This record gives sequence, C-alpha cells and structure tokens, in this order.
Amino acid sequence: MMKMLAEAQYSARAAGASGAGGLSEAELHAGATLSAASRRVGVRRLVLTDFRNYCEARLALGTAPVVLSGANGAGKTNLLEALSLFAPGRGLRRARLSDLDRRRADGAAMGRGWAVAATFDTPRGTLRLGTGRDPGGSERRQVRIDGEPAKSQAALGERLGILWLTPVMDRIFLEGPGGRRRFLDRLVLGLDPAHGGRVAAYEEAMRERSRLLRDGSADAAWLAALEEVMAKEGVAVAAGRRETADRLDRTCAAAQGPFPRARLSLLGAIEEGLAGRPALAVEEEFAAALRQSRAADAALGGATIGPHRTDLAVAYAEKGIAAANASTGEQKALLVAILLAQARLQREIRGEAPLLLLDEVAAHLDESRREALFAALLGLEGQVWLSGTDAGLFAPLRPAAQFVAVRDGTLAGDCL
Repeated sequence: MMKMLAEAQYSARAAGASGAGGLSEAELHAGATLSAASRRVGVRRLVLTDFRNYCEARLALGTAPVVLSGANGAGKTNLLEALSLFAPGRGLRRARLSDLDRRRADGAAMGRGWAVAATFDTPRGTLRLGTGRDPGGSERRQVRIDGEPAKSQAALGERLGILWLTPVMDRIFLEGPGGRRRFLDRLVLGLDPAHGGRVAAYEEAMRERSRLLRDGSADAAWLAALEEVMAKEGVAVAAGRRETADRLDRTCAAAQGPFPRARLSLLGAIEEGLAGRPALAVEEEFAAALRQSRAADAALGGATIGPHRTDLAVAYAEKGIAAANASTGEQKALLVAILLAQARLQREIRGEAPLLLLDEVAAHLDESRREALFAALLGLEGQVWLSGTDAGLFAPLRPAAQFVAVRDGTLAGDCL
C-alpha cells in the first residue's frame, strides 16, 4: 500500500523537478504548488471489497496525480472503473452491477455484493462516498454520502464531477451516434447534474409509449400524456446538450497549445428547432409531431423523431476536416483536447474541478503531445488518474505524481 503523501511533500517535490522528463520548472510549479487552503479535488483514501479481481484493496493518497502501471489484466482499469462509479450511471465500462462481483477461478460469483468507498478532498471540505451492489443479489445499487443513504445516484453528480477517457472511446468518431450521445450526455452531466434525470424521464416515457403502440391497446388520452412528457423532457434534454456543446465549442476554439482545436456542433431536429425560438413552442411542435407519427412509430417500434436521435459532430478545426477523417493519433488528440476543455469549463461553472480518469491515455500520442498533456494535467485543480502498461511513458510526471504498481489485484507503491 502506498504511503500517505502530504500536500507539502507534493509541493516540494514538484517545485524541485526542474527539467525532469522535458517539462520546465515553470510548467511543473504552475500546476503542482499547493497550500493548506488548496482548492484541489482528489481521493485521499480508496477501499475496494470483492470488486472485479480485488478481494480487498486499500490506498492512502495525496491529491497529486496517480499513475497506475502494470501488465494487461492486472487490474488497472478495474481501479478506474471503481472510481467511475462515484458518478451517476453504470461507470466507464457500462457494466451490469453483478458483472462487477469478484469471481472464483471457475468464473462463479463469490456470492457477496461488491463495495467501493472513498474519502475525497474538495473545496467544500472532506467528502465520504460509498457505493455497492445490494448484497441480497438484486441489480440494485446502493449509495451513501457522508454516511447517509442517498435517495438516488443523481446525488453523486451534485457532490463530485468525474470525467473519463478509455481505449474503447478511441473509435467514438467512427462508430454509430449512440456512443457520441452518451459521451455528450456525460459532458452535460458535468455541468448540470440534473441532466441525467431528464434523460431518464424522457427515455422511460418513450419506452412506455412504444410498448402501448406495439400492443395497440392504449387510448389516445394516455398516449397524449406520455407524448407531453416526452416533449417537455426531450426539449429540456436538447437544450442542455445545445448549451453545453456551444460552451465547449467556444472553450475548445480558444485553447492554445499542441493539441488540435475541436469544433463541436449538434445534428438533431429538436436542437435545431431551439435556435432562436422559445422552448415552449418547440415542445408544442414536438408533441404534435409525435401524435402525427403514431402509426409510423408503431411499425418502427420506437420514435422517428426526438433527442434520442441526436448526433454530436466534431471537426478538426486546423485541417477543416471531420474527426472521422483524421488519423488515429489525431482522433485521440481531439478527444484529449475536448476532455481538457471540459475540465476547465466545469471548474469555471461549478467552481470545482472534476476528477479525471485516463485509461491508457499515452497510446497513440507522440512524445511531444504526451509531455504537453502531462503539463496540462498538472495545471488542473482536479486529481488525475492515469494507467498504462509501461511506467516509463509517465516518467516526466514522476517527481510530481504518485506511482502505484498493480499486480494481479494487489497494489504497491512504486518507488523506482
């Protein structure tokens, strides 16, 4: 287990790292100098029980960046996934709760629900979070905040911001719009924790409407009531996405440095309808369109229009090309640029930086962009967790970061 790193130790080590790994003293000092009145967000203590390949794991940390290194399958991503469950939703792998249970060698579950607990430093003081699967065997997730049961997962988003980037997301610009919508909604959630509830309400009403249309037994009044819910919640979802995309596009456009500037826009009838028009008028038009499309939607088994069909369009500004037409390395760099811009935007709007989880982030980035990324991460006020099989790729961070070696579900401080 890693020893505790005091903020004063972190500051001294970072400030004394002149020129380490190609980063200047000024770059390191700008992001790493801390004080007792720090506004940093970070994990101080992390405990995993029966989670994935961990029987029990404990980490005591400072709020400096954390680098997880180890072989494939050792459990690096599992640690990041555990942290991602302190955000509303299903975590960075979108796994079923039962799939997170620790399993025996024969693949059978241990029979006990998993649990994850952490203590965070935040600008508002110490925050204690806990979550886990109902030990009774259901797919129900329990959440505790400062020792008290939370009414819903949404409360997590109100207390802490978390962003992540995983290798699976490297293909986000090449695959269907569903992954881009989920990515966009995660960004909106970082600025407006209530967004997730609106998405859930819209999708629930849409599913119920689809079921009734399929069965052919619903009366017009009940369908109209569901369509009103879809219109109200759907327009609110679209408005939140539109506002976030616009803000993020401006933040990306103003960014400086070696990362490409990403330009963001939305492709969707509801979002386009909100351009310069009152939300109430768009709601009424949406509800009317749903009424008119009942026959077609019954045959389709869904809804032909709505924010569930929205797509996020991303372009590489300097080259004037769609992200899908950029190289693999450029696409990775665009994703990193968006995530960095989102972290700055969340800090500006919420007054608090998010926690960043970057799984295998060094892959597909050349040396200059890796060093630029490390310098940018040190300048953030939120703790960053990075993982990789080769600890050497993170050498420029070594004076300022906490290194943890991960080996087959066990953890050890890496003092090399």
